[in-house]
Amino acid sequence: MTRLMEKYKTQVIPSLQKALDRKNVLSIPRLEKVVVSMGVGSALLDRKRMDAAVADLTKLSGQKPVVCNAKKSVSNFKLRQGVPIGCKVTLRGRRMYEFLDRLITIAIPRIRDFRGLDPNGFDGHGNYSLGLSEQTVFPEVDIDQVEFVQGMNVTVVTNAKDDAEGRKLLTELGMPFRSQN
Repeated sequence: MTRLMEKYKTQVIPSLQKALDRKNVLSIPRLEKVVVSMGVGSALLDRKRMDAAVADLTKLSGQKPVVCNAKKSVSNFKLRQGVPIGCKVTLRGRRMYEFLDRLITIAIPRIRDFRGLDPNGFDGHGNYSLGLSEQTVFPEVDIDQVEFVQGMNVTVVTNAKDDAEGRKLLTELGMPFRSQN
């Protein structure tokens, strides 16, 4: 059992049960999945960028990402339908908890000038999205080996009913949100 999963079962569930006033443990919000994606629009000009993004995402997540192709042709962006423009990986279970633990405890504190995560990144259904400007905040990625600095989006999907429950769950798990003024 991973460290964050154990924390969820031993500390977070009782705390949320008391805070949300729920008797049934199964009604407590929980994590469903984590989706990590990289948009590699510059891969139109240089195919190596897509290969580098796939390699970095494989190192970070522990599983091979899916390469996403363009759905429509857009002439202003010199984009054709079916051309690879991004990659994503969906993490569930043990890998999801391991990735989130590394994100919360190691990667986020390594961000330069970090003042807390935006508390308004929720979508209205308890899911949270955040963007990282570079993949080098993770220790798995060797800075000397990185050819192209690439940003990524991380979406944490929960089964919470609303943003308040989702925020409470992620705060209990250790997400460092900025205080709302």
